[in-house]
Amino acid sequence: MKYTIVVYGAPFSSQAPYSACQFAKAVLARGHSIYRIFFYHDGVLNASSLSIAPQDDAYLPAEWATLKREHNLDLVACIGASVKRGVITPSEAERYQRSGDSLQSEFELSGLGQLVDATLYSDRVITFGAG
Repeated sequence: MKYTIVVYGAPFSSQAPYSACQFAKAVLARGHSIYRIFFYHDGVLNASSLSIAPQDDAYLPAEWATLKREHNLDLVACIGASVKRGVITPSEAERYQRSGDSLQSEFELSGLGQLVDATLYSDRVITFGAG
């Protein structure tokens, strides 16, 4: 079975990204594949390199990055939602005349076409959080 996961929740204000990450781990452990993990709305904050977790909380951006490295996953943050929330690449920082970038290197920015593509090529699309 090939899955796409859509994450709508921010890492420290919603249970959604944690549940999505645990679901992704379970899917992979059972031998299924993940076509893409798409971060949308406040979910794009999972891709920020600037967030800092409290000492007793899981640091979800690092967990997503580890999943990507271990399983060669496609982690995509919606560019429109990301720019609005200050999650940007060096080229977006230059375009909008900002002093720095904040997109974690394991993620990429792209448009909603990537979500449409994922729904076409996946057997199941599972969403976490309110969109």
